[in-house]
Amino acid sequence: MDISFQLYSAREFTPWDGVLKQLSELGYTQVEGFGGNYEDPATFRAMLNTYGLTMPSGHFFPMEQFEEDIAKVIAAAKTLGMSRVFVPAVPPAQRSASKEDWSAVAKRLEAIAAQMKAAGLRFGWHNHDFEFKAFDDGSFPMEIILRDAPSLEWEMDVAWVARGGEDPLAWIERYKDRITTAHVKDIAPEGECTDEDGWADVGQGIMDWKAIMGALRAIGVDLFVMEHDKPSNAGRFASRSIEAFRTY
Repeated sequence: MDISFQLYSAREFTPWDGVLKQLSELGYTQVEGFGGNYEDPATFRAMLNTYGLTMPSGHFFPMEQFEEDIAKVIAAAKTLGMSRVFVPAVPPAQRSASKEDWSAVAKRLEAIAAQMKAAGLRFGWHNHDFEFKAFDDGSFPMEIILRDAPSLEWEMDVAWVARGGEDPLAWIERYKDRITTAHVKDIAPEGECTDEDGWADVGQGIMDWKAIMGALRAIGVDLFVMEHDKPSNAGRFASRSIEAFRTY
């Protein structure tokens, strides 16, 4: 079973050579990149090769870099071996309460998607909780994004959907034709792991990952990425999470 690891989870536990070595020894075969990995794509690719790891997906933030120098983004993605590229968020200042503003964001994403497709790359959006803050009419930014960017894939961060107050299983069923990739993370019981922003290692929290994994696999999701936004020990998180994931 190929299991991926979002390297953002280990950003405070570098050097990367040691991180990649540990992930490989634990049984990970894939990683997902983020901005901290792209300074020298060729060198990072060589490190991946050393430890038998691939990087099928990556996050690129902010979105503006696609509009200002998309050739650089494409070159980095291809050098690192990616096939899917995701925008992971917009900055807080752009998290508007206006449906029109979110529609404008979606249309920008759709224009980028066309260029990425022309370059032979898949393109999508990764959510947080702010896309599930309802407008006055009860609709959500996430709905606007997917409606007005019809070419966009959705990398569902399941725990952020839950933190947004929504039922992940309902959204999985509703958007089963758009979700291709998933972030696997867990939420600690109330009052626990406060030093880790309330996140937990996969299998140590309150998320029903057996049910969620069943739903995601049923709709054809084929890339699962372990993530913890603020682990106090990245090695512990990586080890516990892959062991738990293998049981789902």
